[in-house]
Amino acid sequence: MQILTSHQLSRALKSAQSYEEWLAAAESYDKYHKLDKWRRTDTSSQFDYVSIRGRLDRLRSLKARGDIRGLLFTLNEGIHGNVGGMGRGGLYQHAKAGTKNLIEEYIDEIVHTLDLIANDSSADIAADTKAQFFERANHCFGHTALMLSGSGSLLFFHMGVAKALVDAGLLPRVISGSSGGAIVASMLCTHSDSELKEKLHLDYLLGDIKEGAARSGVTDPTDLEESIAGIVPDLSFEQAYAKTGRAVNISIAAAETHQTSRLLNETTSPSVLIHSAVMASTAVPGIYQPVTLKALDDHGERVNYLPSRRWVDGSFSDDLPAKRLARLYGVNHYIVSQANPFVIPFDAASIRRPSNAGILRAAARRSAREWVNAATMILGRADRNNGKVTQVTGMIRSLINQEYGGDINILPDYRFFNPRTVLATPSAKEITHLVNSGERCTWPKLEMIRQQTKISRKLKEILATYDSGKIVDVSSRSSHDKKS
Repeated sequence: MQILTSHQLSRALKSAQSYEEWLAAAESYDKYHKLDKWRRTDTSSQFDYVSIRGRLDRLRSLKARGDIRGLLFTLNEGIHGNVGGMGRGGLYQHAKAGTKNLIEEYIDEIVHTLDLIANDSSADIAADTKAQFFERANHCFGHTALMLSGSGSLLFFHMGVAKALVDAGLLPRVISGSSGGAIVASMLCTHSDSELKEKLHLDYLLGDIKEGAARSGVTDPTDLEESIAGIVPDLSFEQAYAKTGRAVNISIAAAETHQTSRLLNETTSPSVLIHSAVMASTAVPGIYQPVTLKALDDHGERVNYLPSRRWVDGSFSDDLPAKRLARLYGVNHYIVSQANPFVIPFDAASIRRPSNAGILRAAARRSAREWVNAATMILGRADRNNGKVTQVTGMIRSLINQEYGGDINILPDYRFFNPRTVLATPSAKEITHLVNSGERCTWPKLEMIRQQTKISRKLKEILATYDSGKIVDVSSRSSHDKKS
């Protein structure tokens, strides 16, 4: 058997054509560098391994005795993704193929215990008690959202990220997007799982695009609308949610001064047509005209929604709407596909992996942010008529004051781009590169996503088997929540 060198193993990781190939190369890489030993060893300064080992042994002991009440009591002490610090991102950056075996075993044990309690037929625990426990655990553990940044023509990077998540069965039920990210988020939430397998295939994405078909100028508005219509069905937010169970959230910014941005979804704007929301979120100020939203009235007819208001690119106001998603869906865990071409050159290093240099850069950015905020406030006050100057300074403040990272960040494996082509129609070669890049950049994150969402996915699965009206989760919220 040929023994590969470290350089050959690194090359194998980069040249993998599927996640299975990448994972096999990652395991070989870990073994070569003895990182598999690190995974098998409990000790680490990054989490409370003694506490996790103790909790794991206790669950196994109770299970061996068939003590269902004891298991329920133990889990009632708290189920959350960062107990003992085991959710820390650094624990997934050491070895390529995964984190500490102890963490994975503990998560698997909790999942198995949840199944055991749900399926226990001894009548030792009342059904209502079980239902209340799963409801409470689901609420306390929280939910995961996928946030797709503004991206222009780099939206095909998001397509690659989505393809990797769909293939792995790890696509979250709550998805947000702005600008180019809104196109991809809408596609994900308006098609069934089986439809997405086809829609995300590279052959389908390339469609009728021919090599050399890219244009250096800005995509024509009519062409843009036709492209979006080919990707996003003519459904309202409510209809899309009823079809897929996935909640799409689209950020839009107000074109007028003194109006606030909005996050459109099946709760805040159920009758709005997703196609019009995407058109608004991709309307880059100064490039495309602001958009009036369309909706279905009580007779199913198309009408203008808030006809006196017009909307533009959502990335200028709320590229990654984490706070709003937390309030609406109980989201506390964020996967971010960050392809915003104006953010990557500045924030990529600190989002990717904080370092001493990254900390210094972050401090410098905070200082510069305060100066820019002060300067734009002064300019805005000088514009007594609240004209273009006020609008521009407001957008600048909004852009620089946003947070552009999450708990798990997926970034392109390149830093530089040509700003003149970010709104142009990409060629078949560029689309292929972006989709492949999105997939490859997601593969190293899949195990982290799998482990950190495994418990919440199991809780949703169990809750789906209960008919109780009290049971509340992301895919089945109460009428009270829908009105709030």
